Amino acid sequence: MTEEPRRRQRSRRRSQGEGSVHLRSDGRWAGVVDLGYIDGKRRRKTVYGRTEREALAKLAEVRDAQRKGLNLAAKPRTVAEWLDEWIEMKRRQGTRPLTLRGYRQLIADHVKPSLGRKKLDKLSATDVRRLVEAKAESGLSAATVKQIHGLIRNALADAEREELIHRNVAKLVKPPSIRREEARVLTIEEAKKLVEVIRDDRLEAFWICALTLGLRRGELLGLCWGNVDFGNGLLAVRQSLQRAGGSLQFVDPKTDRSRRIVPVPDETLAALRKHKRAQAAERLAAGERWKDHGLVFASTIGTPIEPGNLSARWRSTRARARLGWLRLHDLRHACASFLLACGASPRTVMKTLGHSQIGLTMNTYTHVLPDIERAAVDAVAKKLFG
Repeated sequence: MTEEPRRRQRSRRRSQGEGSVHLRSDGRWAGVVDLGYIDGKRRRKTVYGRTEREALAKLAEVRDAQRKGLNLAAKPRTVAEWLDEWIEMKRRQGTRPLTLRGYRQLIADHVKPSLGRKKLDKLSATDVRRLVEAKAESGLSAATVKQIHGLIRNALADAEREELIHRNVAKLVKPPSIRREEARVLTIEEAKKLVEVIRDDRLEAFWICALTLGLRRGELLGLCWGNVDFGNGLLAVRQSLQRAGGSLQFVDPKTDRSRRIVPVPDETLAALRKHKRAQAAERLAAGERWKDHGLVFASTIGTPIEPGNLSARWRSTRARARLGWLRLHDLRHACASFLLACGASPRTVMKTLGHSQIGLTMNTYTHVLPDIERAAVDAVAKKLFG
């Protein structure tokens, strides 16, 4: 039999559903899958193999992916290319600049060096597992490794929704468990000492708001006088100040629940009134240099306060109170702990702090809950047997 008849025989049509392949002049075997009409054009996908069996196997893979709904007409991407596209997609969806900066850092430092060159649709659970294990063995904290895994899982979830992959392989990989260590909590006695130390400080009202209202640093720095209702003793959280992309930006609150209205105690209202009077004097002294942004906590010329400068100011303040371990964010935790200890329900604390889920409140402040539970069962016992 001559070579030409052999080629015709080898390119014969397979049984239904198997597809057909043919031998090319360059010695490779090729098969074509009809994808139908996409965006008004008829699309086809060609696969190649060094042998007839390899080409048929690839043809079967394509047909299987087609049945699973994979977008075969999409441009093939590497993991790195998809992550770049994903970051831009998240930016358009309104993800906060500071969050995006964290994503970019994790991707550049940890994900791209290991997985960046791999084809997105060829990424396997083994690839993700090996990365997670390697990062854990490198000495990174369990929390950071979990963030890396979570980022990959979320990026692949969006790729799955875009029909670029047929399953999210990161879901098959178990992230590292984080052992929660009980953090040191500010006591009432220490808080009283702090209140004495910050008296008459230029930012006294800032520290008091953080301690009594549990607002985040960015929420306080973005607070405007128009959001403080002195008459009704209420404060509305409507924006946050962050440094991102080399500039200070006002951004929406962290979550929908972070956009909230908080009751303000009389002592905190008094501190805010005192601060407003002091700011009026600063405005008068600044004259034309004053840049009015309507901010409650501003620089001496009315401009937003640099978050880094505020943190430096806090380190000096806590040193004077001999509370060197106390982070600024710990004032938020102290507020929640005091509320719970005074009988506030976890749901009330959740709403005050702007937590997105009640589980976050319960898990974060488990150290306070036993005392609350003890007080509750003691109260029931007194009613029954008292």
